[in-house]
Amino acid sequence: MRIRLTVDGASATATARLYDTATARDLASLLPVTLTLHDLGGREKAGALPRALAADEGQSDYRAGQLGYWSPSHDLAVYYHEDGFRIPSPGTVMVGEIESGLDAISSAEDDAIVRITAAE
Repeated sequence: MRIRLTVDGASATATARLYDTATARDLASLLPVTLTLHDLGGREKAGALPRALAADEGQSDYRAGQLGYWSPSHDLAVYYHEDGFRIPSPGTVMVGEIESGLDAISSAEDDAIVRITAAE
């Protein structure tokens, strides 16, 4: 499934492809969803989902452009910079990848609103 992430309702958008996993399918069931983003460590923009997702096994590494679910706080994160940071246990469940427009997410200000919808 493809999704669209629109920052602050503007023309700044990104598109992503969700993986075929239980966690990604659970995320898709929430759409459309709106998150308030905050920056973490200069490497990811994250926002709290309205509920917990079914969590597959997490991992400690990531690539720029991946979308990950952090189960302890129900956050969806978009990783935009690789700096060698290792994600602590229980790790992040990767749910998808940005296909285009990563800069729309990475340049978003703290407290930016992002609306995630199914892409047409």
